[in-house]
Amino acid sequence: MLRGCNYFCNFAAVQWNERLLESLSFHFYNTLGTYMIDKNVVKKFVDEWLQDKDYFLVGIEISQDDKIVVEIDHADGVWIEDCVELSRYIEDHLSRDEEDYELEVGSAGLGQPFKVAQQYLNFRGKEVEVLDADGKKYKGTLKDVNGNDFTVSVREKVKKEGAKRPVLEDVDHVFQMDKVKYTKYIISFK
Repeated sequence: MLRGCNYFCNFAAVQWNERLLESLSFHFYNTLGTYMIDKNVVKKFVDEWLQDKDYFLVGIEISQDDKIVVEIDHADGVWIEDCVELSRYIEDHLSRDEEDYELEVGSAGLGQPFKVAQQYLNFRGKEVEVLDADGKKYKGTLKDVNGNDFTVSVREKVKKEGAKRPVLEDVDHVFQMDKVKYTKYIISFK
C-alpha cells in the first residue's frame, strides 16, 4: 500500500514540478530533484560579452551542485582582466537571490585537448599531437584546417623504390575533428 502511495505521490510531484519548470526563466529540473542553472542561459550571457571581441567560447560546464565553469580562448592568449570582466558580466545577469552558484572563468589550458574548430585554426603551423580513433598517436605540424578536416604533416621513414634505406619525409595525414580522440598543442621549450 505504501509503495503505491509513494509512486502516486512521486508522480504527482513530478507533474507539478514540470509545470513549475515551464515557468522558470533560467533553471531546469535535474534527476536529483534540485534546480540547476540552464547552460543555454549562461551561454547567452557569454555570447553577449563576446560580441565584438576576438575571444571565442571553448566550453561551458555546469555541475550538479551549480559550479559553472566557462572556458574562453584567444589567438594571442587570454588576459586575466578579461576573465574577471566576463565573470562580473555573468554575475550581473544571474540572480544570487534565486540560485546559489560558484563561477569559474578561465582560458582553455595550453596543453589541453582542442574542443572547438577555432583552436585548430589558431594552432596552424604549430606542433600538435593527435590520438586517432584507433589509438595511434601522430606528432607533427598542423598544416591545414578545412571545415571538419585537418591535416598534420608528420616526419616518417619512407622506403623509396630501389633505395636500400628508408629516408625521412614529411607525410600528410588527414583527420576529422569529430573522429579523433584528441588533438593538442605540444608545448616545446626549444
